[in-house]
Amino acid sequence: MIAPDIKREFINIVGEENFEDSEVGRLVYSYDATPNFQSIPDAVVSPRNTEEVSKILQLCNENKIPIVPRGSGTNLCAGTCPVEGGIVLLFKHMNKILEIDEENLTVTCQPGVITLDLIHAVEQKGLFYPPDPSSMKISTIGGNINENSGGLRGLKYGVTRDYVLGLEAVLPNGEIVRTGGKLAKDVAGYDLTRLFIGSEGTLGVITEATLKLIPLPESKKTMLALFQDLEAAARSVSKIIANKVIPATLEFLDQPTLKVVEDYSQIGLPTDVQAVLLIEQDGTPENVSKDMKVMEEICRSENAVSVQIAQSEEEAEALRTARRTALSALARLAPTTILEDATVPRSEIAKMVKAINEIAAKHNVKICTFGHAGDGNLHPTCTTDIRKKDEMERVEKAFAEIFAKAIELGGTITGEHGVGAMKAPYLEWKLGKSGIDVMKSIKAALDPNNIMNPRKLFAKDTRKRVVISK
Repeated sequence: MIAPDIKREFINIVGEENFEDSEVGRLVYSYDATPNFQSIPDAVVSPRNTEEVSKILQLCNENKIPIVPRGSGTNLCAGTCPVEGGIVLLFKHMNKILEIDEENLTVTCQPGVITLDLIHAVEQKGLFYPPDPSSMKISTIGGNINENSGGLRGLKYGVTRDYVLGLEAVLPNGEIVRTGGKLAKDVAGYDLTRLFIGSEGTLGVITEATLKLIPLPESKKTMLALFQDLEAAARSVSKIIANKVIPATLEFLDQPTLKVVEDYSQIGLPTDVQAVLLIEQDGTPENVSKDMKVMEEICRSENAVSVQIAQSEEEAEALRTARRTALSALARLAPTTILEDATVPRSEIAKMVKAINEIAAKHNVKICTFGHAGDGNLHPTCTTDIRKKDEMERVEKAFAEIFAKAIELGGTITGEHGVGAMKAPYLEWKLGKSGIDVMKSIKAALDPNNIMNPRKLFAKDTRKRVVISK
């Protein structure tokens, strides 16, 4: 627990109403969206501005108190689970859009801004912020930056890091640094902006972000392609990209996922097919029509049983929303739902999908697969029960083989969920010892007392999912 004199110092910084150390208040922030990780913090602190963040970090650094920056807790890698206790830092007060600059096509905001709120705000100006994680209705910009979040539009538009131009961040010693800015070009020294993006709160605390905007596309169309052959659907994805067509969205759902999503959303999705591709293109009306025709022909050449274009925006939005609910829908099937994000080069999608099914059968576990097929980011999702020890052991072995297969195919253990605590035991598989050593050196240089989100990224524990209490 926090010593009484240290507690008083925290309260002097943020006010009594912004310091919480009751058992109930701490329990609320002892877990995130990751299954079966939990650890209770010593206190929860809600700063009101950057200066307060700086003072909090100085105090934590001097007293070697762990600190975990937290958005909405929607991450799936136990990245905001306070595994060593300490302070959970909330940004409920730092949730303002500070500026929408239409001349420079940027938006500047605080870390607590909800992603969808920012998207709606810039769209009212005829502008577009493309990153759209499935949790965008509740996820925050600060959390998106810490995890380098992706989304359905990642194939065409990229991920969060592709839209971060500048940051204000507080280092573990309390110093405030500003990186980048409203610039199309900036090569002055190391790219510190990119260093913080995806660092999962292990290097400092982001307190402000300047994000790139682009013009809002003129039009968009949405297509649903149905397949009785799962691998044919995967081959269609590769062929679309090989034909130099880059759709805004190219999503894949297998039949088990499709059935659950339809049962949840009730929008009339077909459930008698083996796989579905949800495809969307945006741009000028002429280019959209041309690309949709090419993609339809490719799907039909791979024996798609049906290719249909949504006849209204309402129908298209229903399809997009149904896809975004896949995790929620699957979570209804069993007490424990484990969603992963093994990622491979786009050309290897068919092989990866086949491998996932073979691995699931080998270990006798149920795995539904969906995801951002256009950028190779698949989400094999296992519905299981943590109380069944034998089954959980089989699940762990299956996912370890899936990660190994992804790396074998030139892929990675995570495309957008991050490493956190959950995938830390596998990080060396991807980076090798030398890569790990470089990352540890950067961490040690900026955070010598290891107070920033400790025991994330570099853990050697071979257990993947643990419950840690304090």
